[in-house]
Amino acid sequence: MPVIRILLKRSVKGGQVLDMNSSDFQRAAGGRKVKFTFSFTLYKGRLQNAGPISPLGADLIYVLQNDEIAGPFVKANQLDFSINKNFQLSIKNSTPVIEKSEPAEEENKTVDETTAGLANE
Repeated sequence: MPVIRILLKRSVKGGQVLDMNSSDFQRAAGGRKVKFTFSFTLYKGRLQNAGPISPLGADLIYVLQNDEIAGPFVKANQLDFSINKNFQLSIKNSTPVIEKSEPAEEENKTVDETTAGLANE
């Protein structure tokens, strides 16, 4: 989980990929045929996909939502998660960037300039 926390933090600057060991997953499956691939979006901590999620994906969602460090980050962002057949976990932060508007600063300049002009009269 610590590596995923770091990748979540870095996802603000761009997509992140974690290469995982396929033999760990296959050993954990105990020889059963299990679907390891998944793709889902969490928007403010809530699942946005309407389709079925693999058990691995559902477990990741549960851990992310309930982790004391990752949970608040997940609940404040829109995140896309996927794992492909090569066991690469991809994390993309799709949270819209809210740009700070500068008109308020321009209004302050206009008010200051007007006030300065009145003081000179």
